[in-house]
Amino acid sequence: MPKDSHQRAAEFHDLAAHAHRVAATHHEKEDHKTGHEYSRQALEHSAKAYEAAQQAHGKSQGAAVVKQ
Repeated sequence: MPKDSHQRAAEFHDLAAHAHRVAATHHEKEDHKTGHEYSRQALEHSAKAYEAAQQAHGKSQGAAVVKQ
C-alpha cells in the first residue's frame, strides 16, 4: 500500500509541474487569462500532491512500526 500512496503523490507532483510549465508558456504569449487558469490548476495539483505525500508518509511510518 505505501508504494501506491507514494506513486499517487508523485503523479500529482508531475501534474503540478506540467501545469506550471503550460501556464508560463501562456503568460509569455500574453495569454494571461489561460495562463491564470493553468496557474490555478497547478496550485490545486500542488495541494493534492502535498496531501498525498503526507498520507503516504503516514502510511510508510505505520508500516515501519508494524515491521518492528
